[in-house]
Amino acid sequence: MSTAMPFDVDTTLMSDVTTAVRAAGLTLRDRYAPHARGVSLSEVVDEIHANDDAVLNVLREPLLRARRGSQWSEDELAGGALPSGEWWIVDPAEGNINHVHGMPDWAVTATLVRENRPVLTVVHLPLTGDTYTAVAGGGAHLNDRRLKVSAKTDLGAALVGTGQAKPGEDERTFRRIGDSVTAMLAGGLVVRVSVPATLQLIHVAAGRMDAFWQFSDVRSGLVAGALLVSEAGGVVTDLAGEPWSTGSRDFLAAAPGVHAAALTALSPIA
Repeated sequence: MSTAMPFDVDTTLMSDVTTAVRAAGLTLRDRYAPHARGVSLSEVVDEIHANDDAVLNVLREPLLRARRGSQWSEDELAGGALPSGEWWIVDPAEGNINHVHGMPDWAVTATLVRENRPVLTVVHLPLTGDTYTAVAGGGAHLNDRRLKVSAKTDLGAALVGTGQAKPGEDERTFRRIGDSVTAMLAGGLVVRVSVPATLQLIHVAAGRMDAFWQFSDVRSGLVAGALLVSEAGGVVTDLAGEPWSTGSRDFLAAAPGVHAAALTALSPIA
């Protein structure tokens, strides 16, 4: 993914978006309990939807107001290219399944996409208070600290990760995930398989992990992390090595020194 064209953003927009996402994070934090909620599938799904609805009620209008003329992508599990213009792609509870099971790996994300390229993002982790931000052409930050990807050059020394994008993927996708984990277990040092994608991608952007891949085009799980990694100096492509966009069918974000080797390991997996 290229960010060669800087996004002309004033400080007011980033401030407004950050304020809105943090406020939404408080709503989600207030709904959190360190134990699982729901036993049956229907109960778990109801809890997930309740989280989404509560957060969207406080997030949608401030974001649309912050960027006049922007549009809202309704389906957080949707993939593929968007129509022309600027769109908000939001995950009101990124890692929702973790939230309802009493685990701490969840966040609120909001990303502005222009012509199918992420140009501004805010990722807030309510339990730690950390906020990750990035602007196309302006770098990536954790709170006030500039982020930089790993300097590793040996895939054999790399901590890498993947995960499923959503429940109910087709059998071919599950087989590709399994085959890719096997390939990276052989080629890398350690493979981390977890959800959500964004919480692995912030580690890639911060240099704590070295690569992340996913066989999916679910936009809401990838756009924030794609911009963060790219602006932190990483390489973001599809598994054919082409620049990634919301229309790509798969995804690889890696430190420059291991990207080629990761691509070599993963690209043959059909």
